[in-house]
Amino acid sequence: MYDVIIVGGSYAGMAAALQLARGRRNVSVIDAGQRRNRFASTSHGLLGQDGIAPAEIAGNARAQLLKYPNVTWRDGTALFAEKTGEYFTVHMAQDENLTARRLVLATGVSDELPEIPGLVERWGQSVFHCPYCHGYELDNGPLGVLATGEASMHQALLIPDWGQTTLFTNGVFEPDGGQLKQLQAREVTIERELVTEITGKHASVKLRDGRVIEVAGLFVASRIKASSPLAEQLGCEFTESPLGPNVKTDGTKETSVAGVFACGDAARAAGNITFAIADGAMAGVAAHRSLIFGTF
Repeated sequence: MYDVIIVGGSYAGMAAALQLARGRRNVSVIDAGQRRNRFASTSHGLLGQDGIAPAEIAGNARAQLLKYPNVTWRDGTALFAEKTGEYFTVHMAQDENLTARRLVLATGVSDELPEIPGLVERWGQSVFHCPYCHGYELDNGPLGVLATGEASMHQALLIPDWGQTTLFTNGVFEPDGGQLKQLQAREVTIERELVTEITGKHASVKLRDGRVIEVAGLFVASRIKASSPLAEQLGCEFTESPLGPNVKTDGTKETSVAGVFACGDAARAAGNITFAIADGAMAGVAAHRSLIFGTF
């Protein structure tokens, strides 16, 4: 029996665990080891950790967390979660069941990319979703936005601050009159020919007519999908963002199911390490306080 089980041992999950550990609560962290930013060589925009490899940041955080004797770490996959009375039970793939009074879901999301040859292989290296994480390092070079839908319009208007931008509509998005004026004001080039392949050392965009447009980086508004079914199994409500569904939470990161908290990319439309850590800290503090003051 634990005070809190945290499913997900990336940035949000560890931030939640740290607050609970310092509150002298018994915590178990279940981690499947699939951080969303594992494809990137370096992480940027995180205060005090700018330019550090994600694995190093996560490794240091885990080492610091495990210095607390009241934290237990389990490498494994949580397959199923259920609520019985005032307790939660998590069933793991390793034939182990854990029970706790509170549950924090920091299960993250996975990115679904268009099926274009060469795109997946460059994800996190020269194909990105966030200019704040990767834009500065592209050194004001030519950039591209590969359209996936309406959210790509937002990207196309944002990206020019990091370099001259081409919007590849790729047959899935066509700007209306007002949007065309906005793009023109931002000096965005529109390319309507279909993209057939991403090649080259960085992200050379090959078009159906044979042309190749060289870019220093290509930005894609990936569709997100929950990495774990636990929130749905527990009956948590979801909200729909332009990029996919997120677990619905209140200001304390509690879900619609009393005693269940959610944090990180699974519970926020914008994926960012800083936001994940902040949300995790809030979830950890709120879970601790709920053990004292009660929520159900």
